[in-house]
Amino acid sequence: MRENVGLLLNETGAMVTEDAEKAELLNVFFASVFTAPASPRESQTLEVTEKVWTKEDFALVEEDQEREQLNKLDICKSMGPDGMHLRVLRELAEVIAGPLSIIFERSWRTGELPEGWRKSQCHPSLQRARRKTRLVSLTSIPGKMME
Repeated sequence: MRENVGLLLNETGAMVTEDAEKAELLNVFFASVFTAPASPRESQTLEVTEKVWTKEDFALVEEDQEREQLNKLDICKSMGPDGMHLRVLRELAEVIAGPLSIIFERSWRTGELPEGWRKSQCHPSLQRARRKTRLVSLTSIPGKMME
């Protein structure tokens, strides 16, 4: 028995029948609901702020922790909407662990996430054992690491 997503109407009121179209329609809907509008603070760059960040400012997130997480990534998993393959993240762990720990720390302190980390892509996925389709939401790998 195959369970499907029920009938959906697109923005023009036309019925959507294809699974891929339904997934895209749901993706657009969920993105509109869960993506907060950009605030004036988010548009600022590091050059605009006068604060000079030092190593002591970033005590909650250690570079070694991020390096360890990056080295444990399963390269067989799907990449997120940012298009960054897990193999690239894993092989560059030594180089990107430092900058990632700084971004994570700043996010924790300000309560803001980079915009790309809030986006996701929904795709239908067939569960062969149960013969049913479910939606899978792919999100950014650095965003998942921060969680």
